[in-house]
Amino acid sequence: MTDKYAVFGNPIAQSKSPFIHTEFARQTQQDVSYEAILAPVDQFSQSLMAFFKAGGKGANVTAPFKEQAFAACDELSDLAKLAGAVNTLIYLSDGRIRGDNTDGIGLVNDVMQHFGDIKNKRILLIGAGGAARGCLKPLLESQAEVTICNRTYAKAQTLQAISTGYGKVNAKSIDDLNEAFDIVINSTSAGLAGELIKLPKQIIGANTCCYDMSYGASTTLFNQWAVNNGAKSVVDGLGMLVGQAAQSFYIWRGVMPATQTLHDTLRAQLK
Repeated sequence: MTDKYAVFGNPIAQSKSPFIHTEFARQTQQDVSYEAILAPVDQFSQSLMAFFKAGGKGANVTAPFKEQAFAACDELSDLAKLAGAVNTLIYLSDGRIRGDNTDGIGLVNDVMQHFGDIKNKRILLIGAGGAARGCLKPLLESQAEVTICNRTYAKAQTLQAISTGYGKVNAKSIDDLNEAFDIVINSTSAGLAGELIKLPKQIIGANTCCYDMSYGASTTLFNQWAVNNGAKSVVDGLGMLVGQAAQSFYIWRGVMPATQTLHDTLRAQLK
């Protein structure tokens, strides 16, 4: 019998998750189906429970439902607790829902694939929203030294406070950034709205590598800014997308799919 999975979002037509997970299933010979479900903004939990009651085994969650998914869970992984958001749900045999967050693992794996080991690397994390919260624990557990900056300094301070126990982390206001970092990660979605956060050029040095969690057919606004200011290399978030999906698939099925060929296929489709 085919096991059913889905991704919930609003909007959802743009989601690449059905294609990704269908490819993972084919590659690993798992008997699963995966669909995209457009949930009404005010009826996420009802849509989710209807899917589970109809035989759904697990689900992914994208904007704007990651916080609502967090609230719907009966138990949470440590990653999900720190993130305050859930992107992966498992429907347990006793009818309870377990929530996890695979975004941070997807990010760290992709960053290390492109830039090498991040132990003791000085990383600047731009933004203090859900995307930043989701990756802080994996970054710190990889023994990177993380500085959080945000347009609202208080939010960066809050994020520092809740993650202090995991490693070396501090918060700075954008105005106080006056040195180059080894890696700069943009977790904000400003570029998707055609905006560019005003950042000091000093954060980019001759050996600075930059990573934008957003991705697209062309170079993202943040990465273009980084290149213009002398960054050594830039990478967008397509690999993070594939990596977090692979981690979700592993949580559900107990088998880790290969990602490189699928990543290359998606890159070609974008272009």
